[in-house]
Amino acid sequence: MDPQFDVEKLDEELSALFNSGDGEAEFLEDCTEIVLSDILGIIKALGHHKKCDLALSVFEWIKKRSDSENLITGNVVAVIISMLGKEGRVSAAASLFHNLHKDGFGMDVYTYTSLITAFASNGRYRDAVMVFKKMEEEGCRPTLVTYNVILNVYGKMGMPWHKIMAVFYGMKSSGVAPDAYTYNTIISCCRRGSLYEEAKGIFEEMKVAGFLPDKVTYNALLDVYGKSRKPKEAMGVLKEMESKGFSPSIVTYNSLISAHVRDGLLEEAMELKTKMVENGIKPDVFTYTTLFSGFEKAGKDESAMRVFEEMQRAGCNPNICTFNALIKMFGNRGKFTEMMKIFDDMKASGCKADVVTWNTLLAVFGQNGMDTEVSGVFKEMKRSGFVAERDTFNTLISAYSRCGSFDQAMAIYKRMLEAGVTPDLSTYNAVLAAIARGGLWEQSEKVFAEMMDRQCKPNQLTYSSLLHAFANGKQIEKIQALAKDIYSGAIEPYAALMKTLVLVYSKSDLLRETEEAFLELRRKGSSPDITTLNAMVSIYGRRQMIDKANEILNFMKRSGFTPTLTTYNSLMYMYSRSENFERAEEILKDLLSKGIRPNIISYNTVIYGYCRNGRMKDASRIFKEMTESGINPDVITYNTFVANYAADAMFVEAIDVVRYMIRHGCKPNESTYNSIVDWYCKLDRTDEAITFVSNLRELNPHISREEELRLSERLMIK
Repeated sequence: MDPQFDVEKLDEELSALFNSGDGEAEFLEDCTEIVLSDILGIIKALGHHKKCDLALSVFEWIKKRSDSENLITGNVVAVIISMLGKEGRVSAAASLFHNLHKDGFGMDVYTYTSLITAFASNGRYRDAVMVFKKMEEEGCRPTLVTYNVILNVYGKMGMPWHKIMAVFYGMKSSGVAPDAYTYNTIISCCRRGSLYEEAKGIFEEMKVAGFLPDKVTYNALLDVYGKSRKPKEAMGVLKEMESKGFSPSIVTYNSLISAHVRDGLLEEAMELKTKMVENGIKPDVFTYTTLFSGFEKAGKDESAMRVFEEMQRAGCNPNICTFNALIKMFGNRGKFTEMMKIFDDMKASGCKADVVTWNTLLAVFGQNGMDTEVSGVFKEMKRSGFVAERDTFNTLISAYSRCGSFDQAMAIYKRMLEAGVTPDLSTYNAVLAAIARGGLWEQSEKVFAEMMDRQCKPNQLTYSSLLHAFANGKQIEKIQALAKDIYSGAIEPYAALMKTLVLVYSKSDLLRETEEAFLELRRKGSSPDITTLNAMVSIYGRRQMIDKANEILNFMKRSGFTPTLTTYNSLMYMYSRSENFERAEEILKDLLSKGIRPNIISYNTVIYGYCRNGRMKDASRIFKEMTESGINPDVITYNTFVANYAADAMFVEAIDVVRYMIRHGCKPNESTYNSIVDWYCKLDRTDEAITFVSNLRELNPHISREEELRLSERLMIK
């Protein structure tokens, strides 16, 4: 049949095929296999020529025949479902399957497998798993192909290792022998959870089973080591691979480069890129994007942009991953105008935002405390047709917790569970990070115990969140206990967790421990990243160790690190408490000149420096600049003015500030009132303090009775 013919000729063409014998019944009785072969041939040919609708019309024509039960076989249905799946019409494929099943058509293993494959290839993994379970419930035994597809789905879903193994053992116990593809798939399943020990075990089992590892096997194992921050082991796989006669490919080099980038070994990653070029392999968009992302994460923006420019010179067009990395870089630097320009450029280039794009925007706005923007992006994402999967839920949990909306973060977690999405390592890490921000260390230990009970193997992010939870909860002994295991190597990866120790010790203001962790990191040959260096600037700044802070800044400059908003805020804090307090505003201006958007901490710090030195007019000027830039003052801003006016016995001005903040929707806290009451008493003006407390309801009609009683008791103590 000519695939170009008119649909209206369908009945004529097919009737000619079925009426070509002496008698239809006799023809079908003797030639059913020939007719079935013709039907399959027609449908496959139409599929090859991308005539899916015409193939469906042929199928529907056959279905209407009185003898259709003899002609519609599992093979025919499987071909139609596969065809629809390849065109992305998976809902139509599912509808066809369910309608045939409802009409009593007996679904065989080929039909089930084709629908599972269609769901899997279109990213609808949960639907694929549901069909697989239904298949087993109905007593239809999976084939090798079915098991291989579902194992791949489990890997993409990030299923716990014991569930992946349950499918693997079930496969073997049912008499289906794994092939090389099965072993390669299971090794690939180890990537998401960084299960390098498990991957190595499967690799050895594969060889014992008589299968020789091929290039795919080595690349998969190498990638697992890369994701697990094991660059040395990854290089060992390369050596074995080459000894077996397999030349490294672009996939091999990209995995190796990724392994080194993940461990912060950027110079080594660049050397690998040079080596691949020397071996005649041209870097592709994945090579450049991996390197760009590595430099961006380390805070080396200039190096990142050099990689991007080299990529453009090489004529390598950015893909969605490149655009996502650029969005992340500008977003993390607070350059939201540039970030949204990249978003627009991406759409103009024909790249459609994917789930990573949306998740990146959610994460950027979340870490900047912009909860309105987080909600807006999530709504826009849903309007664009994206269904929230596990990664989106994980990002939302993280985003809302960064905005300080812990209850909202936990509500998202609850909604995720209600949607039937199984928590994975990333989920637990997102929840632990949210808990850590609140310093709920006891709750973090419970979540950690739960994930261990579910055989979900913790990684570096898990332990980092535990350390932050202990730090925020002021549990120094628990930090020290974990640190002991990190120093001994009992908990890995060493370098990444040493960086976390620098952060939590700095946050806990433990100078000796912070310096020890930082020096140990350097002694092991690991390069600190921008976050680690910022922690050093922060602790030196808080302790007015200006020379030490400048040493770190000089190191950053020599090493090509780009200072971030956190760097500038730490420097402003340091100078605002020093004799050279005016330097804080100079740093603020420098920040603005570089196109970095200051946050409320930036402005509050400069305001504090001026207030502390009695420069209230300058403080008011900075306050005005802050509000004009679109940043709303918080209770800390107002309390800084109140405390300093009260300290200078300018109580009328202090009370005016309280009145102003209430009028602008900022609720005073205990510190607000304490400053006024305490300074009245310190200046032996207790009667005025009593009058202030007595008339407080006139100032703030919404003040609680408990707060009034608290202040009255404070007066009695004073």
